[in-house]
Amino acid sequence: MRRDLNRLANEVFDLLVIGGGITGAAIARDASLRGLSVALIERNDFAHATSAHNSKLIHGGLRYLRSLELGLVRESLRERRIWQRIAPHIVQPLPFLLPVLDPGFGARAKLNAGLSLYDLLSFDRGWLDDPDQRLPGHSWLSAQAALACEPCLDSLPVAGAFRYFDAQMYSPERLALECVLDAANNGAAPANHIEANTLLLRNNRIEGANVTDRQTGVTFDTRANVTIVAAGPWADLFLAQALGRTTHQLRRSKGIHLIVPPVTRDHALTIATEKSHFFVLPWRTGAILGTTDTAFEGDPDTVCATETDIEEFLRFINAHLPAVRLDRDHVRYAYAGLRPLVDDGAADTYAASRRAELIDHKIENGPDGLLSVIGGKWTTSRALAQKTVDAALEKLGRKAAACTTARRRLPGGAIERVSTFMNEARANGVALPNADHLARLYGSRLPTLLAILNGNPDLCQPLSPSGDIGVQILFAIREEMALTLEDVVMRRTGIGQEGDPGSSALDRAATLMAAECGWSEPHRRAEIDSVATIFRNSRK
Repeated sequence: MRRDLNRLANEVFDLLVIGGGITGAAIARDASLRGLSVALIERNDFAHATSAHNSKLIHGGLRYLRSLELGLVRESLRERRIWQRIAPHIVQPLPFLLPVLDPGFGARAKLNAGLSLYDLLSFDRGWLDDPDQRLPGHSWLSAQAALACEPCLDSLPVAGAFRYFDAQMYSPERLALECVLDAANNGAAPANHIEANTLLLRNNRIEGANVTDRQTGVTFDTRANVTIVAAGPWADLFLAQALGRTTHQLRRSKGIHLIVPPVTRDHALTIATEKSHFFVLPWRTGAILGTTDTAFEGDPDTVCATETDIEEFLRFINAHLPAVRLDRDHVRYAYAGLRPLVDDGAADTYAASRRAELIDHKIENGPDGLLSVIGGKWTTSRALAQKTVDAALEKLGRKAAACTTARRRLPGGAIERVSTFMNEARANGVALPNADHLARLYGSRLPTLLAILNGNPDLCQPLSPSGDIGVQILFAIREEMALTLEDVVMRRTGIGQEGDPGSSALDRAATLMAAECGWSEPHRRAEIDSVATIFRNSRK
């Protein structure tokens, strides 16, 4: 997959999608599979913001039952199963414990009723060919059994715990990327590091956008019959600038996450507090603590996990799970993301709905040829894309093939049974201790990655504690449109996803990129400094 700027500058597309997070990627995938010509542009890199900086869960939204959003929960649970089917290497079951701290019968009965409804709404959770991917219903564990499972609960007055299942993404960045790859494989023209400056308006109709290649500074027009803005937390700001007026305003919710050493044995924890909840999620070699939910009023480009954020969240975690005794030195990495929420009048961002809204600007006395997508959640992005493409087809006056994204596996998802695939990867494909890591990142595309090795043992050497190897860098450049060191370190591989890999790892990765891309030494150093800044900022 390579950027084709000639196509972007000279072809008139059916659709131009602005925004390369999971929503834009899913729209591009769906539309290209239905026979539409599609351009997808992203001003940074695919899945660089909200789509990466999350809890890495594919879940039904158990807490949304409180607000009786049964439709959203049912949709989320259906989509959870779909992601498990089409990307089994990246999306896999995760067991949760929900401890009950109130010894009275009422609290247990209330949670049991909610989890029973959750099970009922996920009636299709077993409709998967791979038995390893099927999710059991919830069950009750005594206090003794709960503490035997997860000793870190022993500092709490645990009356027992409910065990239930959701699913986790090994790499949300790569899951979004596989949607982009599938779109490209079906004729779409995706391009990262292309910024939309403004929309092209003629006779009260949007005809595409004026864009700039941020790698070269070259500006040109990309034309399309329908333009879709899927810019996440930036959507309302871009539309206000491009249309000269405010249309739909978003509420931005900031969520921070901390990556720390392992906290639990096998289970994730859902800990309910007086006004909210938090997760302890086993992930790769550590654990993710998440998340906060606070209103954010600043420039979305400036969001970060501040030192104050980190210290306050650690105090909160320690207060509600004292046995973990976490301090600042335990934090390997801290990151923050913004949830783009539809303003539904809720009292605060925690109570605000995670529903999505699709806007046809013509209906609201705006220009024709323009759709915008705001709100939504990772889990339901595929379904949102289906609705958006349906609307685009209506505007185009086109009848295209039916949506197939719920059944078609993603490029790395051609796996019949995950356990068999992993065993084969260990035995046949990768004689390395990181076989599981590579298999989870690339799935059935793993042989294509390894084919680049061509007998070069240097490309098999681990670059960092994450277990990533040199050949991944070449693969990211040649096959996955990686243009910067940050693209490779933070999104194509796991080199920097669990925290600072160290200067040696960055130097070696940049040296491989420089040789492949023809970078000068000053350019190579600048790339290293840019990525090192990410980790410096997370330590402030």
